[in-house]
Amino acid sequence: MERPAAAGSCRVGALSADSAGENERLESIQRNVDDFTVQVIEGLPVAASWNCLELGAGAGSIAYWLARRCPDGQVVAADVDTRYLDADRAGNLRVQEADVTRDDYEPGRFDLIHARYLLCHLPERDELIARAAQWLAPGGWLVVEEPYHLPAETAPSPLAQRVLAAYQQKYRERGADMTWARRMPTLLSRAGLSEVSFSGNLGCMGGLDKDRWAPLIGQAGPSLVADGLITQTELDRFFRLLQDPEFIDIPQVTISAWGRAVP
Repeated sequence: MERPAAAGSCRVGALSADSAGENERLESIQRNVDDFTVQVIEGLPVAASWNCLELGAGAGSIAYWLARRCPDGQVVAADVDTRYLDADRAGNLRVQEADVTRDDYEPGRFDLIHARYLLCHLPERDELIARAAQWLAPGGWLVVEEPYHLPAETAPSPLAQRVLAAYQQKYRERGADMTWARRMPTLLSRAGLSEVSFSGNLGCMGGLDKDRWAPLIGQAGPSLVADGLITQTELDRFFRLLQDPEFIDIPQVTISAWGRAVP
């Protein structure tokens, strides 16, 4: 899922699915991360008959792609908030309102389970890896993708350092761990999965990619200002900084890790 809190979406607040710009934020993530996600999944022995579970389907791009990629199987697109999902996009697509922290699936059901930008926001993150591994069919694959935030104080601009520090603090206060991704390969192995592997995708902020972080900070910005973490002037200056072709930063790495259930 691509939104914070239970099963990937907050119910209320500046970072919630109800906040202004949420769909724009989700679409920005899709534009910038989907190619990496598809490359990872295509590296697996995907079959047309696979049954897939997309945990935290967000705005649906990967669920829709899986439905096309596995036309003889079924894709379940699950999210605690399904307002941005279109159940009519494919005949083998099922949209399900579900909270992964409470809802379960029968063991051995899925050939592929994929979750992106979800588990780092959930306090049960370690346990959810183990639970999801039980939902895999023999030989099935679990793919988990999460952001790893680099230290805000290493950003190449004092203003970016301040804004990113505030942004990271806000997520910590909400129970997120934006460095948890480092644990994923070990957790997959401990869950009994084999052939564990991983890859990374650098995220860019600034001159080379003007649209990736603007929606993220745009959504969180009013809350950061209201809490006194930054000023409105700093927020306005930060958006101008993103347009500066000389400002180029790497604020995070998306880490993808995957493992296979015993055949």
